[in-house]
Amino acid sequence: MATEEHIPILGLKEFQLNDGDHHDFLYHEIRGKRVIEKPHKHDFFLFLLFEKGSGTHTIDFVDHKITNHQIHLLFPNQVHKWVLGKDTSAFQVMISRNVFENLSASLRFSFALYQHHPVIPLPQQLFETLLYEFDAIQKELFLKPVNTAIVNLRSRIIAQLVSREAEGKFEDMVIYDANPLLYKFLNLIDAHLREQKSVAFYAAQLNISANYLNILCRKHLHVPATYIIHNRVVLEAKRLVHATDKSLKEISFELGFNDPAYFSNFFKAQTGLSPRQFRDQL
Repeated sequence: MATEEHIPILGLKEFQLNDGDHHDFLYHEIRGKRVIEKPHKHDFFLFLLFEKGSGTHTIDFVDHKITNHQIHLLFPNQVHKWVLGKDTSAFQVMISRNVFENLSASLRFSFALYQHHPVIPLPQQLFETLLYEFDAIQKELFLKPVNTAIVNLRSRIIAQLVSREAEGKFEDMVIYDANPLLYKFLNLIDAHLREQKSVAFYAAQLNISANYLNILCRKHLHVPATYIIHNRVVLEAKRLVHATDKSLKEISFELGFNDPAYFSNFFKAQTGLSPRQFRDQL
């Protein structure tokens, strides 16, 4: 059974190598083989830039193949683990939750969109540009005192460059950008998924009818609005089942299900496994 003891939530301080390390930004390099067999969560945001690499990075229960010239985005509370090959050469910029919330607008799109596309392949020129910014952040963090404004600015530049590349690679990024109602719909689900799961509620928040919200989702995303809501609820359920020692009854109530049996049936209908089977297999 997965427990909080086995799958901790790690803060920036867990990765500080020196007492003088900045408490809002950290820079690390990864060289060679690394393995995280037991998943964990962070309470901070992470840019992970691969110069070279092989292996697998599992983010929110989806395996992503690691190749040369990629950037991986990891948001607070996402569950992840990895197996990195011996040829790995990568660079991490870690940003505290509070600071990230202030600069997150630079990513332009909803966190939910990036959580669907956490791994972005990079052309050579963009990789070199990002590597320059990572290196500049490293050098600034080495100085005492650190000029936080400069690190903030370079982090925003990275976010803007990543956003532009993602928009060019992933069709749904463009769809949401061109349809503000769908973009707002995603953000509303993030804010209310534990209390509200009906299309009617979200349509009312958007000042449109439930039928029109369904039309928008089917036309642009090729799925009904209910699918978008349920998919997000299941992801949150997986995180809680996997990364906490809460009982399944507690989790069902936390997610707004008054009947644990209904929650179990809902989870199995979406994943093919009961919550208990999902927990036991990990």
